[in-house]
Amino acid sequence: MSQVSSTQPRHGRHAKPEAPPAAPSGPSAPSVPLSPVEFPQLADASLGELVKEAARHFSTLFRSEVELAKAEVTSEIRKGVKGSGFFLMALAIVLFSLFFLFITVAEVLAIWLPQWAGFGIVFGLMLAAAGACALLGWRRVRSIRKPERTISTVRDTGAALIHPRGQQSRE
Repeated sequence: MSQVSSTQPRHGRHAKPEAPPAAPSGPSAPSVPLSPVEFPQLADASLGELVKEAARHFSTLFRSEVELAKAEVTSEIRKGVKGSGFFLMALAIVLFSLFFLFITVAEVLAIWLPQWAGFGIVFGLMLAAAGACALLGWRRVRSIRKPERTISTVRDTGAALIHPRGQQSRE
């Protein structure tokens, strides 16, 4: 049986986690400099080397711009989600407050009518409003049609992939 030395890698449950590889540094590292950097003298470089160097810098710049855009969008989305939470709380408060409005209307009607009649009228008006909203919603949902243009273009694309133009004319 061989002994485990400090130079042999350990595997299994008790293995020490390996450190992640260090990010490359130096003039060839793909990063956007935060301070002025000395560029290597490219006067003697060939056109291919210049294009390669420009492409590398453009690629790094593009990736950095994408990362910046993702960070900004994520930040703005978080702000929007927090703001929408406050709007939802306000909506809940308004909905619960409507009960008091309906009770007030019924009590005002009770000045001229018996109290049961005031509450009955308010209840009837609420049922009529709910019925009207349900009818409008049903008419809207009933008017939904399948996406004819999308179905047509998908069929055309599928037909074009199965039968290229050259083969269609032979059939």
